[in-house]
Amino acid sequence: MTKSRLLLVGRGRMGRLVESLAPEYGFHIAGAVDSRSGPPASWPEADVAIDFSTADAVPVTVAALAQRGTPVVIGTTGWQTAEAEVRGSASGIGVVAAPNFAIGVNVYLAVAGRLGRLMASQPAFGAWIHEAHHAAKKDAPSGTALAIERRLRDDGYTADVPIASTRAGAIPGTHTLGFDSASETITLTHQARDRGAFARGALLAARWIGGRTGWFSMADVLGLEEEHS
Repeated sequence: MTKSRLLLVGRGRMGRLVESLAPEYGFHIAGAVDSRSGPPASWPEADVAIDFSTADAVPVTVAALAQRGTPVVIGTTGWQTAEAEVRGSASGIGVVAAPNFAIGVNVYLAVAGRLGRLMASQPAFGAWIHEAHHAAKKDAPSGTALAIERRLRDDGYTADVPIASTRAGAIPGTHTLGFDSASETITLTHQARDRGAFARGALLAARWIGGRTGWFSMADVLGLEEEHS
């Protein structure tokens, strides 16, 4: 069976983890590019790319991949202020973009939306979100915390939702959505034990995007969109 060619954009900790797991998902590594690489014309040919680089690099990288007709999975976070630009430049290729590629997190978001709908009619409860990550993570709040808030809004929750962030040590990622009242508390927590969940989800998305054109989320990859309708 011929393996698909995977281009790594960024070869930091996540890029190396994707590289180590790629054979399990039917990929071989065509190469890796970063800020020190040559112009896009010199990049290796690939069937799909996975980007775990930096927020500033995403618009340039996606535009270059679109010129080459290479679909891309964007695992980098913190670039969403440039989303309109990135979407515009990605015309003609398939893109999977998500704040978090862990399968459990995306199921969690679907559950959070359902919980938000139920709590929208319960003003005695106040909502809150807390997220914790390793000290080197640059963006705060995390993209996943913002996605939780956005999911609540999309599902009709209109009350205030404060978000708190912690950056310390080597925490891989913990997100809690809570609803608190005078006499009781509801919490919904997802905790990542290691970064393998993110890499595996990105590889699953890379395998899924082949032959598709358009802008997709992990909800599309996992078939969760029906839960959101």
